[in-house]
Amino acid sequence: MTTSTAAPKKRQLPTVYTLLFIIIALMAALTWVLPAGKYNYLTAKTQQPVAAAAVADYSGDERLLPVPGSYTELPSQPQGVFEVLKAPIQGFHKAADVALFVLIIGGFLAVTMQSGALDAGVGAIVRAFAGRERLLIPVLIALFALGGSTFGMAEETVAFWALIVPVMMAAGFDRMVAAGIILLGSGVGVLASTVNPFATGIASGFAGIPIGEGIGLRVIQWLLLVIFASWFVMRYAKQVQQDKSRSVLADIVYDDEFSQMKSGNLAFTGKQKLTMLVFFGTFLLMIYAVVPWSDLGIDLLPTLGWWFDELSTLFFSASILIAIINRMPESSYVATFLNGARDLIGVALVVAVAHGIYVVMEHGVIIDTILHWAEGLVSGLSSSVFILMAYLVHIILSFFIPSTSGLATVSMPLMGPLADFSGISRDLVITAYQSASGWINLFAPTAAHLVAGLALARIPYDRFVRWVLPFILGVALITMGVLVAGALLHG
Repeated sequence: MTTSTAAPKKRQLPTVYTLLFIIIALMAALTWVLPAGKYNYLTAKTQQPVAAAAVADYSGDERLLPVPGSYTELPSQPQGVFEVLKAPIQGFHKAADVALFVLIIGGFLAVTMQSGALDAGVGAIVRAFAGRERLLIPVLIALFALGGSTFGMAEETVAFWALIVPVMMAAGFDRMVAAGIILLGSGVGVLASTVNPFATGIASGFAGIPIGEGIGLRVIQWLLLVIFASWFVMRYAKQVQQDKSRSVLADIVYDDEFSQMKSGNLAFTGKQKLTMLVFFGTFLLMIYAVVPWSDLGIDLLPTLGWWFDELSTLFFSASILIAIINRMPESSYVATFLNGARDLIGVALVVAVAHGIYVVMEHGVIIDTILHWAEGLVSGLSSSVFILMAYLVHIILSFFIPSTSGLATVSMPLMGPLADFSGISRDLVITAYQSASGWINLFAPTAAHLVAGLALARIPYDRFVRWVLPFILGVALITMGVLVAGALLHG
C-alpha cells in the first residue's frame, strides 16, 4: 500500500489589482478615523488668500501654497463602499491620457513585431555584444538614470519595455534583468534628481531657492546609486546567464510576444533596418520632446513641451509609417494594431486603479491632515535628526501622494521654513523630499509606471518586490548617509 502526500500549495500574494483595491479601502477607512482638514492657502503668483473651507471650491489656474500653522479641521467626509468602488472609475478619468498612451504603445509594438524587424534587430544587437552582453546593463542603467535625474523619466519608461525585454532575453538573461534596468535605472535617477523641473524645480520654487542649489550633493548621490544599481543588476544577470534555474521567474512558463521572438540568425534586411531606424528614432524624439530644455538653461534647443497627447500621436504616427515601409495591407495593419492595444488593456486598468487611491484621499479631505501630522513631527529637532526625520516623513507622505510635483506643492511651503529653525539649508530638505519620493516609487504599487511595466512584461508584482528588497534597503542606507553628511557639512 502506498500513500501520497500532496505538496502544500505555495502561498501567493493577491494580484496587483487586489492590492490596489485593498489600499483604496484602507484609505477610505482612514477617512472615518482621521479628522478632515485643510490648511489656509495662498495663490502662488498673486498671493491671494484662500481659506481652508474654500479650497475645495477654488477654480483658479494658480497653484495653491499651504500656509504653515494654519491647519483647520473641517466637517468629516467619510468615504464608503460606493466611493471605494467608484474611485478607480474616477481615477481612470484622471489617468486617461496615460492609459491611452499605454494602449497605443501596445499597437505600436504589435505592428513593429509583425514586420519581423524587431526579431532581426535584437539578433543583430546580441551578435554585436556576443560574450559582452553584461556591458549593456550599466550603460542602459546610466542612460535611464540620466533621464530620471534631468526630466523625471517615469511614466515614459512604459514605452521602453518593448525595446529592453527582448534584448535582455535574447542575451540569455530573464525579464527581471530588463525590469532592473528600466525601473531601477530611472528610479534612482528620479530619486537623485539634479535639475528635474517636476521635482527639484517645483520644490525649489516653493522653497524660495534656485534650482541649482545643492546640486553637488545630488550628483554624488546619483553616482553612488547608479554604481549600486549596476552592480546589483549585473550580479543577478550573471547568475541567470550561468544557471537559468536561479532566475526568480524560472517556474513561470511564458507564452507571449516576447517569448515567441526568434532572434538567432535572422537576416537583417534593408527594409527591416529602416523599420528599426523609425522604431529607435521614435524613442529618441520622445526623449527630446519631453525634456524642458529652457528650464535647464539650454536655449540652443527649442523646448517642445510634449506630454501624453503628443506622445500618443507620435507613436501612433510611427506605427503607420512602419506599416507603410513594410507594405502592410490596411486591414492587416488595423487588426494588428487593435490586437496589440487589446493585449495592454489590463495595464491601462492598473493605471486607473492606482489613481483611485489619491481620489479617495482627496474626497475624504485627509491629505492635509496627514501633512499636518508630519509638520508637528519634525519641528524643533537637531540638524542631523531633523533631516532623517524629514526623509522618513516624506516616505510616508509619498505613499499617499505618489506624484512628485503634487508632494512638492503641499509639503515644501511647510518643510522649507522648518529647515531654517533646524539650522540646515533648504536645499537639503529638497534632497530629502525627492529621495523619499523616489525611494517609495521604486517598489510601491501606487507607482503607476511600475505596475504598468511589470504587467506589460508579465512579471508578478510579488516576485519583483522580493527580488528588489535588498536593493531598496541599500538605497535607503546610502541616501540617509548622504543626507547626514550634508547636514554635518552644513553645520
